[in-house]
Amino acid sequence: MMKQILLSGLIASLVLVSLIAVSCSSQKVEGFSIYLTKQDTPVTNMPALSHVECADEPIISVDDIISYSKENHEIELTADAYERISTLTVPTSGRAFVVCVDGRPIYWGAFWVGWSSQSFDGVTIILPPVPSDRYLIQIQLGYPSPVFYQGEDPRSNPEILQSLKQAGKLT
Repeated sequence: MMKQILLSGLIASLVLVSLIAVSCSSQKVEGFSIYLTKQDTPVTNMPALSHVECADEPIISVDDIISYSKENHEIELTADAYERISTLTVPTSGRAFVVCVDGRPIYWGAFWVGWSSQSFDGVTIILPPVPSDRYLIQIQLGYPSPVFYQGEDPRSNPEILQSLKQAGKLT
């Protein structure tokens, strides 16, 4: 009887350890991605926040990227991703995004419209002004020009570049 109890306990322990290992190993590794903020956090509030919640799904995932140029941070997107970005509602004061690797935030920036009269000292992605047959966007510094940017350039973060390289997207 004691052997059965010990054996049952051992089997239960092995099953529990197996379940924990499966749940840990099934965590999603998504690589490079760009998320909007969950509550559409205003761009002006981003520097003051210690924590920002990202939306449930990325606006751009590594699967949406055809290529990423490490030289000029130009991203060639799939047609579907380009359409998603092109039709994004962005006020003239920008719309915050967070660049992540495997769900971990690396830096934040803002989608911006090219007709905005407001300058911005952060990282930007200018919405495409007109439809194009090449689905390109570029992660830039400052708006309306890099002269307005302050701080260090976070776009060449080694984790980002490694993630894009592993996915076969880096050029």
